[in-house]
Amino acid sequence: MFSAKNVTRAFVAGSIATTALLLLAGPASAHVSVQPQGEAAKGGYATINFKVPNERDDSSTTKVEVNFPTDHPLASVMPQPVPGWKIVVTKSKLAKPLEMHGNTITEAVSKVTWTADGGKIGPGEFQQFPLSVGQLPEDADQLVFKALQTYDNKDVVRWIEEPKEGAPEPESPAPVLKLTAATGDEHGAAADEATAETASKDDAKTGGTKTDDAKTETASAESSDGTARVLGIVGIVVGVVGVAFGVLAGRRRTAA
Repeated sequence: MFSAKNVTRAFVAGSIATTALLLLAGPASAHVSVQPQGEAAKGGYATINFKVPNERDDSSTTKVEVNFPTDHPLASVMPQPVPGWKIVVTKSKLAKPLEMHGNTITEAVSKVTWTADGGKIGPGEFQQFPLSVGQLPEDADQLVFKALQTYDNKDVVRWIEEPKEGAPEPESPAPVLKLTAATGDEHGAAADEATAETASKDDAKTGGTKTDDAKTETASAESSDGTARVLGIVGIVVGVVGVAFGVLAGRRRTAA
């Protein structure tokens, strides 16, 4: 049987082990991370959120700086306004231009900075910073962003260590965006956009002839449909009148 002394020792040992696990897991769970809203498919566009928790008990986060990968540059980056935060998007010249939707892109976003402007991330709190990004690379499985988190006591935490598959999580891991396989929707949307753009250019060249023809055909179809409806209504009215006339005629004969 367990004595009270043995139970006490087991309880103390269990408490110590639990505390140690929490201490070890604490820093890992408090790092800056990035997640897509839905999926981030290769070759497409996505809305992503940088989640920034405050890991300090005695200070608040007042600045977040996210550096974008240079091996897979993103030409389109649009931030969503965050109340209480000023946003600055920094672009840099590309060593190798990108081709996107038939256009040559010579610069891409290299950094996005959020600075507290009346807001902050206090102890025990977190904040999300949304971005719309694209076009995502087709030849990569993930994108690594290096982030700097600045506190109001001037401390800076550098989340810049790239996690390695099969290796333990680094002490200060960089946010990693996992990319999913390309779907027909992403490429279909691009194709629809290209088709619409081509049609617009063709209309401009022909002075809007195609558009005018389409309008004429639509008006003709609507006119034909309206005529058919009128004839149908007239037919119904004539039929009703005929039935009524027959009934009246029958009654007169019976009365005679």
